[in-house]
Amino acid sequence: MANSHHETLRGRTGAEARIKRLIAAYNIAGDRGRLDEIAACFAADGVLQTPLWQAAGRSEIAAGLRNSNSRGDSVVQFVRHHVTTSLISFDGDVVTGRSYFLVFTQIGPDHAGVYVDRYRQEDGEWRIAHRQVRIDWKAPESLFVNQPVSRVNSSGGPR
Repeated sequence: MANSHHETLRGRTGAEARIKRLIAAYNIAGDRGRLDEIAACFAADGVLQTPLWQAAGRSEIAAGLRNSNSRGDSVVQFVRHHVTTSLISFDGDVVTGRSYFLVFTQIGPDHAGVYVDRYRQEDGEWRIAHRQVRIDWKAPESLFVNQPVSRVNSSGGPR
């Protein structure tokens, strides 16, 4: 029995490391403008839900990213997403995560938020089954002018 417990923990630790690598791959691809690589982070029928739009399936996600107008007429010279705190949770076959992010552009800190995710394995690889992007804060001079900030609950925290 103890051996089974250790195998389960070892499996979860390996899965968590691969999921955190997936989170990093998503952000690095985005910072480099590689939209098809972002879409490849999702399951074949995965969903990306942003404050401005939602898409299902890799081709729709890539198209949504190409057509998104979150920046308006702003010229972004560089963008870097920094994932800070990330918590991956396992409940039977359901794997979820919350990851906080902070985005820097040439103005400095531009906006911050949270990814609320569901993950699953597909063809032996971990993929994002569903990602909700919530923006909790943005600088007054944010280059992502059309990106709305999520409403907060009565305690002042993000929903």
